[in-house]
Amino acid sequence: MRKMRRRFWITFLVVLFCGGAGQVRAGKIHIGTWKTAQTIQPFFYQKFVPPSHDVAVFSFTNPADQKVALLAGSLDMCGTTLAHAIHSASRGEPVVVVAALCNKCSALVVKKDGPVRRVKDLADRKIGYVPGTMHEVLLREVLTRNDLSPTRDVQLTRIDFFDMGTALARGGIDAFLSGEPFPTLAEIQGYGRILSYPYFGESIGTINAGMLVKRKTITARPDLVDDLVLTHARATDYLTAHPEEWLQKASEFGTPLAVLKKAAPNMELAWAMGPVFVRQARALGERMQALGIIDRQPDYEALFDLTFVRKTKEVRFKD
Repeated sequence: MRKMRRRFWITFLVVLFCGGAGQVRAGKIHIGTWKTAQTIQPFFYQKFVPPSHDVAVFSFTNPADQKVALLAGSLDMCGTTLAHAIHSASRGEPVVVVAALCNKCSALVVKKDGPVRRVKDLADRKIGYVPGTMHEVLLREVLTRNDLSPTRDVQLTRIDFFDMGTALARGGIDAFLSGEPFPTLAEIQGYGRILSYPYFGESIGTINAGMLVKRKTITARPDLVDDLVLTHARATDYLTAHPEEWLQKASEFGTPLAVLKKAAPNMELAWAMGPVFVRQARALGERMQALGIIDRQPDYEALFDLTFVRKTKEVRFKD
């Protein structure tokens, strides 16, 4: 009940500030994202968007709230983790991923001077995680591949991402799997050590997050989606080519620049996606169903629309 009330007020406030669900906004485009280095591209959209559009960016703390605002009609496009996109589509929600947002960004962290030197050493130890996230799926994948049962051989401890570092430093947990910048922050502050990066090319790979629109938007305004995906691609390419500007802007969100520079090799801004991307998303969905995160698989052909990325590639080639 508390979560339902929270979702109601989030939707109400976003509708209030964004101008109302379904309201024509005279060229104003509303985009949702997080204030993190790996989800930063929308903050540069205005630099690349066609003159006929005016972009307003709204920051959120998690993908679920962005999706709620999107479905309410208060956002035209938003970021989301692929795990959340799969979860939403499996419930029949009319969402479509039209571009990638970021890849990589995850790491398994242990205590710096602790006894854990390889994944197998995590047997009988406490590991911090957030249920239902990409990171839970990746953590269980890492453990399973190292012959450790997530339910029998380790103790998974539910803990918020923002609290994992403190818990590890104080000995409340022995490890955690999280997204940047928390793994790098643990190393720089001296209490943690990155044990491994949970990427498996033959299965889930390095996929992480994408840009989401409503199916109705694709039907009613394919031209708008074309413009937004092209804008997203141009912003992504620009930031990739100008890492100093990328990280300097990201540091304004609260993470020290030194931390971001050290974390940068584990963060990949993205926009392109293709058959391999979708195949890896299917692998992610299969893991999610096996874990009980979703009850059934979504229609991946409906969830991922590659049309706009293909068109953008043609335009980028001409550029």
